[in-house]
Amino acid sequence: MGIFWDLLQQDELDKQQKQADSVEDRVTVLEAELEKTRVLLKKTLVALESHLNQDIDGDGTTG
Repeated sequence: MGIFWDLLQQDELDKQQKQADSVEDRVTVLEAELEKTRVLLKKTLVALESHLNQDIDGDGTTG
């Protein structure tokens, strides 16, 4: 019975490791997507401020 229990535990540990790896991969992808979103948002804000000739984000400049 001991060897089967060890095998079951090892299998469960392997499953958890795969899940952890996939979570880490997903976090990496989400961080990259977040950075792209921030860059796009900044470009959009600059374009909008230039178009309206108005300071929207409160940094004291337009565009």
